[in-house]
Formats: sequence, structure tokens, C-alpha cells
Amino acid sequence: MVLAAGLGTRMRPLTEGRPKPLLPLGGRSLLDHALDRLEAAGVERVVVNAHWFADQIAAALAARGDPCILLQREDERPLETGGGVRRALPHLGGGPFAVVNGDAFWLDGPTSALRRLAAAFDPAAMDALLLLVRTTQVEGEVGRGDFLMDPFGKLRRPREREVAPYLFGGVQILSPGLFRNTPADEPFSLNLVYDKALAAGRLYGLVHDGVWFHLSRPRDLAQAEEALRTGFERKAF
Repeated sequence: MVLAAGLGTRMRPLTEGRPKPLLPLGGRSLLDHALDRLEAAGVERVVVNAHWFADQIAAALAARGDPCILLQREDERPLETGGGVRRALPHLGGGPFAVVNGDAFWLDGPTSALRRLAAAFDPAAMDALLLLVRTTQVEGEVGRGDFLMDPFGKLRRPREREVAPYLFGGVQILSPGLFRNTPADEPFSLNLVYDKALAAGRLYGLVHDGVWFHLSRPRDLAQAEEALRTGFERKAF
């Protein structure tokens, strides 16, 4: 699934007339980049949700001409990240599935990040596997970070006054069981199911081995464009 229903408020004024996933970078929209990576990883069916300028998302998907990409319109109100995935579950195959933020942009390392996640996902031990990025490799504001990780890849959130060394990179594999007993057709964040997985000791992370771009504000997009234009890549450790 590709999450493309957000309002993109931090990216204004660029998003006053279009949704954030349709902003261009490197000659293609962020949404096309995400769909290209899913296709390259062998994903055969994708659900894309839309709310802000949903007609533009629909037109962009139609232009790709791929009947295996399904549009999920959330016209009345956005269902947020968790609610959008919850509604899409009937189309996501019944087993673990990938979810990509529509504004996520990354360059793969030696192996596709999506293929690495798929290979590392262990349904016996995990309900969620998140792609993580080291905060030291991120240009821009990272706050206190998102997660800490033990040597086995198990995650926890930072405690009060604790700084976490990893950010969530907007790419993940989730188990449909995480959405059991979540509200149907109601907005909620994926943080709700992350907390459920955390409580059960089943939230894991995988560190990205390529390049990841923090795209929150217009200046971030301009910096990423310049980096791609000049061939600059932040070193991956």
C-alpha cells in the first residue's frame, strides 16, 4: 500500500495546489518513485489512498495505465495512516504486506530495501518490521529520534530525556493481525498498531543501507533535487 492521503501542510506553499506525493523530484513525482520501487521489488498489487486533491492522484494513477494499482478515495475525511490501511486490508492479500509513505524517497543500497525487508520479516517473531535510518545521516530536524534497537532488531521508543538514534524511513512490512479490534472506517494512526506490537515484543527494525532523503519542508525538497543533480549521495554506513 502507498499512503498518499495526507495534507502535506509542512510542505506548503508547494502543496496548496497539489498533493505532496505529486511533487516532482528527479524528473518524476514522489508517488511515481514509490510505485516504481514497489514494481521493481516484484509487488503485483498496490492500493493507493487519496484525500487531498484526490482527483490529481487518480489522474496520475490512470496515466501509469496499470490495472493492478487500486485507488482508495477518502473523500469525506482522511482516515490517517492506520485507518487508511485498515480499510484497504481486503485488497492486501491476507498475509504480511508492505506499506510505503507516498512522500518517502530513498536510493537503494546493494539490494532493494523492500526486498531486504521481505527477506528479513519473520512472521513467527514479528508483527511489524520498519525500515530505519540513522539520525546521523539525516540532514534536517530529527528531534529526539523515533526508536532505539537492540542487537536482535527489536525496537523500543525513547524514554523521557532519551535520544533515539533511528528515524522511521516510511517503508515497512505489517501483519494484518495488527489491525484486529481496530476501528473500521475511523481515523487512527499507525502508531496505534506499533504500540500494540511493542507491547507484545513484536516490533522490529531494519537499518537502511542506502541513501534516504528527509522531505518535510520545501527546502528539503530543493536540497534533495540538488543532491540528485550533482550526483551527491550521503555515505551509507
